[in-house]
Amino acid sequence: MKHMLMLNMFRNYLIFLCLVLSLKISAIEVENLYSAKVAVASQSNGDRNQALKNALRAILVKVGGNDIDHPLITQAINNYSMYVTQYQYIRTNNKVLLNVSFNEAKINQLFKASDLPIWGQLRPQVMVWLVEEDGFKRKIISATSNSLLPRVIDDFSQLRGLPLVMPIMDLTDLNALTLTDVWGRFSKPVAQASARYMAEAVVVIRVSNSSLVADQNDLLDCPQCQVNSLAVDWSLMTDPQNEHVQMFSEQYLGNNVDELLSAALSDITDIIYQQYALSTTNSHEFEIDVANIASLVDLIAVSDFLAELSAVQSVQLVSAKGTNRRFKLSLIGSQQALLASLKLSEQLNRYVDPLAAPEGTEQVPVFNWGKK
Repeated sequence: MKHMLMLNMFRNYLIFLCLVLSLKISAIEVENLYSAKVAVASQSNGDRNQALKNALRAILVKVGGNDIDHPLITQAINNYSMYVTQYQYIRTNNKVLLNVSFNEAKINQLFKASDLPIWGQLRPQVMVWLVEEDGFKRKIISATSNSLLPRVIDDFSQLRGLPLVMPIMDLTDLNALTLTDVWGRFSKPVAQASARYMAEAVVVIRVSNSSLVADQNDLLDCPQCQVNSLAVDWSLMTDPQNEHVQMFSEQYLGNNVDELLSAALSDITDIIYQQYALSTTNSHEFEIDVANIASLVDLIAVSDFLAELSAVQSVQLVSAKGTNRRFKLSLIGSQQALLASLKLSEQLNRYVDPLAAPEGTEQVPVFNWGKK
């Protein structure tokens, strides 16, 4: 018994340490963007083929940002074998999963041929404050809470490729805001408490089986809702530094908390996705200046970094002056999408000099190379 207690304490310490280390991360480069793990009933050909189709559907949602209804996408799902590079069976929690990897170039070409936007690997980290109301009791759910809700959030994060982080709820969090602040969705204290997590967006989700549930008279028009139904709603700040800009949802009513929470997270993801989606149909050129390139090694590193951005098709060095280099980028999508993506980077930090040119004059964006 003592041995098990020590193991649990050590496990919780490791989780806490990982969460603390993640606090400095404001954006995440999503790994395994073109692979998925899906349930498979058996290792028969029929079940495996169905699982491969399901895996491709999951990848298309993760890369495309949302569900896609397009003839070429439907055709691709039916011809799933053209996109599969490898697969293997794995067993976890008494379930058999199929781990499938897909060809990145072919998937991206599919989106381009379909005139559909894609979402790059560098994605914003989203802070999730989740409050659960059970009767007259309310509590803020942390990543290590004794609740099934963090698992739902983690599963959704893996499925959609959106980095979601929940609070640690240590003394710093407890001193920064109250339960009332979160439940009331008061933007200023929530934004201030979220600052330590360096997230690009902050969401408050409320799950309730009491005060948020609609009046029984209203439920008469909702056949799927019953007396003991649940209600979920959310508020979203896509720019936490400007806490006055906050978006509020309608209620999600039902009886399955997993489905309600997933539906809410899906709508939140769609909103965030719109800021970072990269149109495959609007290619053009854009120039940027990068300072602090002091060596050939730096130049190669910057060129490689820019070339690997999902918004960039090609990179060309235009000019050099001192430690400054000007690059011409051939873009997929708009300049706004590129700048939104670069905002998430720790390696290029934008510098704006208000005296560089008269107001209203177009300026070449200047970035400093190096860690923030």
